[in-house]
Amino acid sequence: MRQTIRSYALVALGSVIFALAFDWFFAPNQVAMGGVTGLAQVMNAVVPALSVGVLSFLLNVPLFLAGWKFIGFHLLASSLFSMAVSSVAIDVIAALYPFAPMDPMLSCLCGGALMGVGLGIVFSQGATTGGTDVVARLLKLKLPWLPMGKLMLVPDFIVLALAAAVFGRVEAALYGAVGIFVATRVMDTVLYGLDTSKVAYIISDRWEELSRHLLGELDMGVTLLRGQGAYTGREKQILMVAFKQKAIVQVKKTVHEIDPGAFMIVCDAHDVLGEGFGDYQKEEI
Repeated sequence: MRQTIRSYALVALGSVIFALAFDWFFAPNQVAMGGVTGLAQVMNAVVPALSVGVLSFLLNVPLFLAGWKFIGFHLLASSLFSMAVSSVAIDVIAALYPFAPMDPMLSCLCGGALMGVGLGIVFSQGATTGGTDVVARLLKLKLPWLPMGKLMLVPDFIVLALAAAVFGRVEAALYGAVGIFVATRVMDTVLYGLDTSKVAYIISDRWEELSRHLLGELDMGVTLLRGQGAYTGREKQILMVAFKQKAIVQVKKTVHEIDPGAFMIVCDAHDVLGEGFGDYQKEEI
């Protein structure tokens, strides 16, 4: 229950950040947005009597009905919650404080970054804000190797084209495209870039002593790989070690103290699964 409450609290936070980005940076500058919120923005320009929040909610209902069989109960419930919070927050924030226009380029950069943070938080909890996010989530089931940010681009750019036609300004769509690009990059960073694990390959004649220190003092798993020097033809033992970012200084220090002449390659590692790291999640994004 505690984990569920925490998850929904984060979904609510991400949804409010998403709404704030729209009201603060996109709406007052007539910068087009992608997705259903962008489509609601276009419809609001044609029929001002209907608010963006209400239109966003109404447009999302058919998408949820079409996709609920494929996305599962948790994603459906959390996404409905996120959609409701973001729709209400868009109208409430707009009513409480009308933000003044600013430089369009600044608005699309800052708005895209803030929106990416909000979407990343929502997606990290296995939810969506509705609209094309649901479409992207469904596509993710068929194309699991593609990041969520890229999967959202196609429907978003279709909405941008409509916005350009309604607003009568190509600039609105172009600025919107910049905002979407920034949002998807920031969102992917929030989703995938926070996994700051590393993997090191260490080649040393003192591999046994190194292995003992890494296993004992640093409590790290070590895998031995067999290698051969191309020039000398000598067989070598290569140590492969996975560890968290915070341990990189200690690993380098240990290797240098034991064998200053050791050859070490440190690489970024994502989606590290196993003891001491993450666990496989069937519905992860």
